[in-house]
Amino acid sequence: MSAQSKPVLPQNDNVAHALAGAGGGILSMALTYPLITLSTRAQVESKRPGSETAFLAAVQKIVAREGVSGLYSGLSSALFGISVTNFVYYYWYEWTRAFFEAAAEKSGRASKKLTTVESMIAGAIAGSATVILTNPIWVVNTRMTTRKAAATEDGEKKDDLEAQKARNKKPSTIGTLLALLKKEGPQALFSGVVPALVLVINPILQYTLFEQMKNAVEKKRRITPGVAFVLGALGKLFATTVTYPYITVKSQMHVEGGKKEGVTEALKRVVREEGYAGLYKGIGPKVSQSVITAACLFALKDVLYEYSVRLRGSMARKALA
Repeated sequence: MSAQSKPVLPQNDNVAHALAGAGGGILSMALTYPLITLSTRAQVESKRPGSETAFLAAVQKIVAREGVSGLYSGLSSALFGISVTNFVYYYWYEWTRAFFEAAAEKSGRASKKLTTVESMIAGAIAGSATVILTNPIWVVNTRMTTRKAAATEDGEKKDDLEAQKARNKKPSTIGTLLALLKKEGPQALFSGVVPALVLVINPILQYTLFEQMKNAVEKKRRITPGVAFVLGALGKLFATTVTYPYITVKSQMHVEGGKKEGVTEALKRVVREEGYAGLYKGIGPKVSQSVITAACLFALKDVLYEYSVRLRGSMARKALA
């Protein structure tokens, strides 16, 4: 009976990795979401007096206008988005990894571990599939995160009753999606998809660096959740710092009323209007959030993966009993 149950596990190994990635992403996102709110609003606001705000002052400003819930605007769509994003990404990454490992074994290569080039190819395939499937989710999330801020700023110009209504009116995920489709059409769901595809280099850099550091560490010691946390943080810190200008442009393209322009034109416009510093608006909270999220994800993913495999094995054995 035990021998019969063994083949069951590898058949769905990609799904186990995908579920673990989705679960780790949800937990990490929930812990760090206020940092995403601060970063996204900084990325899309125009250069005007008083628009650049220190971290704590920005938090106090949002809480004063919208309450603590203002720091979590769009959280529901973000959690849904990160679960789908990570599921798709890890499924295709692990599928590609398995393909390369099988090819290495067939060719008689001494090590089945992914080379740097193979890691980059796996990241490119997984990242491209993820962007195309999940871009609409992140467009809606960005709209929700920034629309609340616009509503409260406009409300300050009206009388107290109207301002209070603007503060209390929280856009829902479905409401935002329907309004977007009605006003701008289905094509709006894919605004910013080009810089998003360019940003596939972010996880490529992140996972390639992580895999190579992991391979180096594994030669000396076992990879624990703590070690994975540190390696994940280092990989994401490097990747986000390098690609941040494209993250800024992508967020601006997602916002309602954004200029219809290409990536190069958008980059040039930001530099022309705000200088090179404009490409790095909100980088402090974004890097902090990205590093913490990635570190938590890498630390949690292996734990969740092992748990899901044990659970699946237990269910398989009961089914065969």
